[in-house]
Amino acid sequence: MKKLLATLSVAAIAGLAGIAPAAAQPLKVGISAEPYPPFTVPDAAGNWTGWEVDFAKAVCEEAKLDCVITPLSWDGIIPALNAGKIDMIITSMSITNDRLKTIDFTDSYYKSKSAVIGLKDLDFEATPEGLSDKILGAQVGTRHLFYAQKHFVPAGATLREYQTQDEANNDLVAGRIDAIEADDIAMKEFLNSEAGKACCDMKGTVVDDQDVLADGAGIGLRKSDTELKDKLNAAIKGIRENGKYAEFNAKYFDFDIFGD
Repeated sequence: MKKLLATLSVAAIAGLAGIAPAAAQPLKVGISAEPYPPFTVPDAAGNWTGWEVDFAKAVCEEAKLDCVITPLSWDGIIPALNAGKIDMIITSMSITNDRLKTIDFTDSYYKSKSAVIGLKDLDFEATPEGLSDKILGAQVGTRHLFYAQKHFVPAGATLREYQTQDEANNDLVAGRIDAIEADDIAMKEFLNSEAGKACCDMKGTVVDDQDVLADGAGIGLRKSDTELKDKLNAAIKGIRENGKYAEFNAKYFDFDIFGD
């Protein structure tokens, strides 16, 4: 009888061990699965590097969160967040009124302007009048595309949409379009490349439209994740105050891209 009870006790302990809670899964940080230098760039081994990857690592460490970088297509990244396939978006996503209808954002963690880059042999400005007879490219699902649709197309510009920024840049270099509208910080990187130097120059930044252009990039979150939002906001503030933000920012830029 004692032997039977001992056997049952061992079995019970083994059973309890079998139903012990599993270790918490890492939070999946969604980034756009395309090179977007200097923010996100894959190396030869397929590992993602860049300013925004460094930011994601720093903010997760500050918030004491276990995170893993998860590349996804740009146009599917918000649906993936709301479907629970990822837990946050850190991929230069601007905090626009339209996006706030479906997801939430942390505080802004960097700011940039929307710029027009064009062929050197064309003399025009980044205005509706300047682009009235031009072929303009922009990436789908971006604030730059929405701005072009609202301001440049009604004035006579022809708009071409691209799945990736690289595709738009390549068409500009090849002379298949006259200009592109995109993030001014990323476009400075393009203009410093050999291809960019040879073909193009900055035509200027566009006139501000807060309804479309928003006020900085934030970490995208599900509306229900209020606790996570609080942790991340505290972490963004923390890495600004302890110098970590300035440390990795200096690896890529000679100015503070956090903004005002």
